[in-house]
Amino acid sequence: MSAPSPGYSITVRVSTPATFTATSDVTNAVASTGAQITGVDVVGSSHSGMTVDVSCNIRDRAHGDEIRSTVDALDGVEVGNISDRTFLMHLGGKIETTPKVPLRNRDDLSRAYTPGVARVCQAIAKNKADARNLTIKRNTIAVVTDGSAVLGLGDIGPEAAMPVMEGKAVLFKQFAGVDAWPVALDTNDTEEIISICKALAPAYGGINLEDISAPRCFEIEARLREELNIPVFHDDQHGTAIVTQAALINALKVVGKDIGDIRIVVSGVGAAGTAIIKLLIASGAQHILAAGRNGVIEHGSTHEDQHRQWLAEHTNQENFAGSLKDAVVGADVFIGVSAPDLLDEEDIKAMNANAIVFAMSNPDPEVHPDIAARHAAVVATGRSDYPNQINNVLAFPGFFRGLLDAQSSDITDEMLVVAAQAIASCISADELNPGYIIPSVFDPEVATRVAEAITETARQNG
Repeated sequence: MSAPSPGYSITVRVSTPATFTATSDVTNAVASTGAQITGVDVVGSSHSGMTVDVSCNIRDRAHGDEIRSTVDALDGVEVGNISDRTFLMHLGGKIETTPKVPLRNRDDLSRAYTPGVARVCQAIAKNKADARNLTIKRNTIAVVTDGSAVLGLGDIGPEAAMPVMEGKAVLFKQFAGVDAWPVALDTNDTEEIISICKALAPAYGGINLEDISAPRCFEIEARLREELNIPVFHDDQHGTAIVTQAALINALKVVGKDIGDIRIVVSGVGAAGTAIIKLLIASGAQHILAAGRNGVIEHGSTHEDQHRQWLAEHTNQENFAGSLKDAVVGADVFIGVSAPDLLDEEDIKAMNANAIVFAMSNPDPEVHPDIAARHAAVVATGRSDYPNQINNVLAFPGFFRGLLDAQSSDITDEMLVVAAQAIASCISADELNPGYIIPSVFDPEVATRVAEAITETARQNG
């Protein structure tokens, strides 16, 4: 049974008798179903009764129905509306545009718009580079998706992907002061997506590709990086890789191992898994096994997919052949970006002493963190309800902040490495322990340190 989650949060409105114990009776009834109560408010009262709102995290819709029937069974109590707080947050969308300049009178209007704006347009027409300073381009990112690989939901289309893209825009602004706007495309055609992004580029300082399925995402990113003069960053690849590497840096400190000596098994050879492996190699890893649906990719094997071909050429130097379960025997690190419930307790027990397990399939990981923790020294997930959440929010806001500040169009492996190191550095040696290897997404130092590291690296490399 899944645990209650803030992602499924409701408010139950209840009418109760005007008695001293009425509210506690209601909250006890809600809690008895396993809900996590987050707030209780009396929103109306009279001599005859009260109206009480109980906010709580639940498991799913069936859990909400259970709460209704449990509370309705109390004497004199009646359940009214049950509001889904997550849906309420999304009503009308989560972002808006806000003017940076006042329009108080005709004078303001004449400078912000016609006729004054014409002089600015003419200046940019003479020198297109001025658009970076005289328009929103200097601080604005396009968050581009086709909705083909959204979170753990798969190909749900551009309209259904919009809430995620809006959320991304909120995170850019909240954590790094970067303005971002969703661009949801009603096409899965690689050439068409590339063409649209190139046509949009004049208005933006960078492009964040999001939730585009592999292997198309690889070609789209590579082509856009080659053909545009603004940075293009595929967060599902590089954001995931950066934060995973940051967590591994600190996890290895906890267990006293060196990245060049350890045996690492990565489950998942799509966008995230491939990027993680590339960054592991750039960071000094020597012994990596990459496992897909059909088992570990064998060194020197031939694949039509050029990215699996790259993995066959750069991983599994020991020429191992076998399944994922076979591969984790004696491994020091397991990194999962694949599917739920691929490993069990015996698999984790078979790993090397002081093992590290990053089970990041979300919401259901490759192995349950409670089970993994029975034998692994350090456990991390992609979930917010367990310690050590590996969350891309730690990477992409500061990364783009640094790129925009440096006016850089290039994204290099060195930038990915220094970004991971910057995130890891937010936890001091005195703070480091098995339950705290990665900082909170609300740590204000994270985006600042990442941005500074990227800006410095970009400027050093010209």
